[in-house]
Amino acid sequence: MDDTDLNHRIAARVRQLRQGAGLSLDGLAARCGVSRSMLSLIERGETSPTAVVLERVAHGLGLALAELFQLPPAGAAPQPVARRADQAEWTDPASGYRRRNLTPPGVDTVMQLVQVHFPPGARVAYETGAREPAVQQQVWLIAGELQVTVGAQTHHLAAGDCLAMRLDAPTAFHNPGREPAQYLVALATLPAR
Repeated sequence: MDDTDLNHRIAARVRQLRQGAGLSLDGLAARCGVSRSMLSLIERGETSPTAVVLERVAHGLGLALAELFQLPPAGAAPQPVARRADQAEWTDPASGYRRRNLTPPGVDTVMQLVQVHFPPGARVAYETGAREPAVQQQVWLIAGELQVTVGAQTHHLAAGDCLAMRLDAPTAFHNPGREPAQYLVALATLPAR
């Protein structure tokens, strides 16, 4: 799947989720802090939004970023196996990081798996905080090194390290190394209390 096709599928997904939540473009803009005009461009597939913008949109919809990439092929019934060729892979135009959703799209599950290739020197900072329902995330570093700052605390990860955290504070990722960082992210939506 090329970037243009993926942008159009993300556009359709954002529009579907916004309409499903009963929100106008203005309503979502007020919730997520992304301008109405940018949301309109995203929904028409006329822009390549950054990871930071998409995370703000997801937060405004009460979702984890990974859920914007849960893109079942048009007209296809959900399948329990996500074949490699069908896994959506997206590159952040700002940092160059690549994410690939591993979880089969459309399958009802509380957990999502994402594989990330994070270039040397890359930084991404997500400013959003707590969300409902709450989301727990684990980052398992397969190769390279990674700094993850959650709120005021910075964690330095080496290959093989795994960080568990709740998505309830601003979070920043930075690859201080000279090699790409490869990691797996597992996200789980926690049941309402």
